Amino acid sequence: MRVVLTGFGPFPGVPFNPSAVLVKALARRRRPALAGVALTPHVFTTSYAAIDRDLPKLFAPKPDVVLMFGVAARRQHLCIETRARNAHSVLHPDATRLGTGLGAQPAVVAGNKPNALRGFAPFAELLGAMRTSRFPARLSRDAGRYVCNYAYWRALERAGGRVPLVQFVHIPPIRLAASRRRGGRDRLALPRLLAAAEMLLIALIAASRR
Repeated sequence: MRVVLTGFGPFPGVPFNPSAVLVKALARRRRPALAGVALTPHVFTTSYAAIDRDLPKLFAPKPDVVLMFGVAARRQHLCIETRARNAHSVLHPDATRLGTGLGAQPAVVAGNKPNALRGFAPFAELLGAMRTSRFPARLSRDAGRYVCNYAYWRALERAGGRVPLVQFVHIPPIRLAASRRRGGRDRLALPRLLAAAEMLLIALIAASRR
């Protein structure tokens, strides 16, 4: 069983991207449910060109699961994305275009294509698997119009059918350690997010084996 875990590096307005820390930590997890599973982490440069360059290489070994994470600065939940939109932001350049005068991408990801591609993972099942982690989570129909959405679209497009099983997840900004202050918002610290992500990963692996 081969699993690819992806996150992103920093981008304009987000100098620290916790998705990069998360995928590296998740790849080091050792649980009986992960026995016989090869976990390969990858951190994309937050650019459209990096997706086009790196994604074919990640798909080349024919992984069974591709689990992708990105940060959404205004969200307070872990969001299991259910579809990728055929849309680009025309206002926000990616990490490699900032300050170059090149501006943002065109308004759509792919011409003459549907308005959205729906994922094929068992979304409700994934959400249910994370309940015991107590990390706030929900399903989302809006992956945005930035590089995260683009990565999800291209991964679903490349997967075609159900192999590999592709899932994109947005995470909120988090702390690396739980707060020790009484009443601190521990729910948004890395340890709890890592526990939730592990439960999601195990559920996704189980779904891919069916």
